[in-house]
Amino acid sequence: MDADTARLLLAPETLALIDRLPPYDSIEPLAFGSRLRAEGLDGRLVAAVLTQAELRSRARGKLGEFAVGMLFTREGLEQATRLSVAGRHARRYASAGCTRVADLTAGLGVDAMALAALGLAVMAFELDEATALLADHNLRHWDDAVVVHADSMATVRRVDGMDAVFADPARRTGRGRRHDPRDYSPTLDEVLALRDQFPALGVKVGPGIPHDAIPASTTDAPVEAQWVSVDGDVVEAGLWCGPLARTHGHSALVVRGSDAHELAADPIPGEVGPLGEYLYEPDGAVIRAGLVGPLGARLDARLVDPTIAYLTADAPHPTPFAHGYRVLEAMPYSTQRLAKALRERGVGRVEIKKRGIDVTPERLRPQLKLRGTEAATVVLTRIAGRHTALLVEPLDR
Repeated sequence: MDADTARLLLAPETLALIDRLPPYDSIEPLAFGSRLRAEGLDGRLVAAVLTQAELRSRARGKLGEFAVGMLFTREGLEQATRLSVAGRHARRYASAGCTRVADLTAGLGVDAMALAALGLAVMAFELDEATALLADHNLRHWDDAVVVHADSMATVRRVDGMDAVFADPARRTGRGRRHDPRDYSPTLDEVLALRDQFPALGVKVGPGIPHDAIPASTTDAPVEAQWVSVDGDVVEAGLWCGPLARTHGHSALVVRGSDAHELAADPIPGEVGPLGEYLYEPDGAVIRAGLVGPLGARLDARLVDPTIAYLTADAPHPTPFAHGYRVLEAMPYSTQRLAKALRERGVGRVEIKKRGIDVTPERLRPQLKLRGTEAATVVLTRIAGRHTALLVEPLDR
């Protein structure tokens, strides 16, 4: 989106039109667009208005009812923090005693909104003019949230009164996601260099960040690296420095619905042992944080294989950090053997999980020729280096 289109969207009559639009899933875009053009609207404006209706609909998954009244770009919505997670970011700053936060990469302003909602003053920098205009609209309800159209990395050190920094560097280009922190914009090293002036510094990074790119945590300069999953999806990682760090080293935040649980520990390898009566599939945030070993110690569980992130135990241990299963049967993996076992159990529907084995569930399922009324869960993995099929039953069934 260019700045001229953003200004068109910000016109009071355009905002009123967007607010009056019916839900996007009830709109037939071609017919609706033709009707708007027949009413005298410019074709570019019609396209922009319909895009906003679509993006508001998509944004509800991340932002809930806050999406109503906001304006978006596709790229901005893609990178925007989920509101539930942005709220947790903001509480870190408030709990650390911060009062004025510089948001170096405001985007559409979601993190700035969360900070301002807790009463913190925010100076939100945005380099792209169109995005800055939309962010200013999205932050209109908070007098202490100011959007600055400028290069934050060239400006923030000269700004007086800021006592903390937040950054969400761009990690996407036209060619896809940037996984190397040196390819972020601004780069991770550039942002972390601000710690000498702003010890309370937080950076949202991609969940695939290499562990060796994370700065060491010391007594004088603590750093917490936290991976976050929401309803089973790993959505981000964050580096929290100085007073924002609640622990040294790594942590995993697992959010399911309104519940949230944190696991913090040093990443250590887990012990390997024989398959027990129970299998545990750690949450993705636990795996990305390198905390499968510490979780195993907490659950009195062991790895089924040194290279596979499945844990096994001899007794059930309820935990928010992993899905648990009772092992009903284990067998050396082959399609024929697995198909026979499922037929004997009258299985007609199967969920196939796999880790550490080159099998495509979509291709395997028709080869099993399932018939029956029962449902089953199959785990295909390596145990002690051997390909193995497990028939399991979820513990929460």
